[in-house]
Amino acid sequence: MSVSAVSARRLAAAALAAAAVTGAAALPASAADARPNRPVVKISAVQYDAPGRNDRSARSLNQEWVELTNTTRQSVNLNGWKLSDRDGDTYTFRNYRLAPRATVRVHTGVGRDTRTDVFQDRRREVWDNRSDTATLRTDRGRFVDSASWGRDRHHGGRDDDRRHGNDDRRNGHHDNNDRRHGHDGRDRH
Repeated sequence: MSVSAVSARRLAAAALAAAAVTGAAALPASAADARPNRPVVKISAVQYDAPGRNDRSARSLNQEWVELTNTTRQSVNLNGWKLSDRDGDTYTFRNYRLAPRATVRVHTGVGRDTRTDVFQDRRREVWDNRSDTATLRTDRGRFVDSASWGRDRHHGGRDDDRRHGNDDRRNGHHDNNDRRHGHDGRDRH
C-alpha cells in the first residue's frame, strides 16, 4: 500500500472521529433546547371563586377547584404530592396515578374520589377570591408548578389571561393557557 493511501485513510478516520465527537457534544445541547424546562404536571386551570352563593355547602365548596394536567405520554404517580395555597392549606394526594395527557380536578369540598375528580374533604373555602397562589410540589418537596391570581401575584407564579383578551378573573376562574400561546406564564418584575 502506498503512503498516500495510508495517509488518506488516517485523514478520513480522523475526520469521522472529529465529526462523531462534535455531533455527540452538540446533541445534548440541541436536545435541551428542543425541550424547554416544562413541568410534567401543570396547573391548567383554577376556579377560585365558586359561582353563586358561598354557603359552605358541599355543592358550593366543590365548585371551587384546581385542575392538574399531565403533559406527557406516561402516567405520573402523584402519591404524596402536595397542592397548597399561600396560607399553607395543603391537600396531599394518596394512591393516585394521573393517566397520560389526562386532567384531574381537585375540589375543595367533600366527595368521592374518581379518576377525574378528587376531593379535599374541607368544610370551608381554601382559595382566596381576591389574590392567592396555588402551588404544586412533589412528594420530596420539589416545586412543580404554581398559578397566581389577583393583585399580589408572586414571582414564579403564572400570569393571568388578560393579555390574551379573556379576563375571566371577574368570574373567579383562572385558565392557564399561557404556555399554549407561547408564553411561559412567569411574572416578570
